[in-house]
Amino acid sequence: MLFEITDPDDPRLELYRDVKDRDLTGRSGLFMAEGKVVLERLFTSPVADTVSVLTTPERMGGLASLPDVPVYVAPQKLMDQVAGFPIHRGYLALGRYAPRETLEERVSGARVRVLALHGIANTDNMGGLMRNAAAFGVDAVLLDTSCCDPLYRKAIRVSVGGVLEVPHYRTDDMVGTLQRLGLTPYALSPSGAQTLEKVAPAARSAVLMGAEGPGLPPEVMAACQTVRIDMHGGFDSLNVATTSGIVLYRFSA
Repeated sequence: MLFEITDPDDPRLELYRDVKDRDLTGRSGLFMAEGKVVLERLFTSPVADTVSVLTTPERMGGLASLPDVPVYVAPQKLMDQVAGFPIHRGYLALGRYAPRETLEERVSGARVRVLALHGIANTDNMGGLMRNAAAFGVDAVLLDTSCCDPLYRKAIRVSVGGVLEVPHYRTDDMVGTLQRLGLTPYALSPSGAQTLEKVAPAARSAVLMGAEGPGLPPEVMAACQTVRIDMHGGFDSLNVATTSGIVLYRFSA
């Protein structure tokens, strides 16, 4: 359903207006996706539905396909005016998070890999973590209540749409949830008791990671097998997203 837009005050574009401000105030339960690759992941996402699309006449042919939703086509200047900044990628879309399975259903298999995150408040790190989760075939991502929203526009962009590939779930009791699901927890920390290369991951396992600096709380560490990656040159750790890539590669083998 294509709609040509010529008026920057067209009410159909209301949720596309002042994008950066809306990043802070929310979009009535929706999220904003940006860029060609991210939009194409959204269109085929197993965890989200496309609500509408905004693009320019010049960019229309760049999309492999379009979902059966309203597609608003506007000149680049009008699109920039509505969004409140230059949309260099030329593509925006609104989506709605809609995982098809419960967490219990998602991790019911004999072999399961879960990425469990505590206190990840930085959107760049969240995006990198979600990208790695998708790239290494993680079944689900578990977030504690202090984590930022993986569907924040910047986090989605940094994830290259990976957040739209892997379902994520919130919990206010990380350890209790993992125990209830029968997952063996491995906590990453510079003080971990075992080096990563010596870990033989259980068939049903969860990798726990905390924010850079504070890391994981002592009570969480105490409930897990603790794992470290030895460093050289006076460093005790890597960026959390980089660490996740190394660890998830090991756990995906």
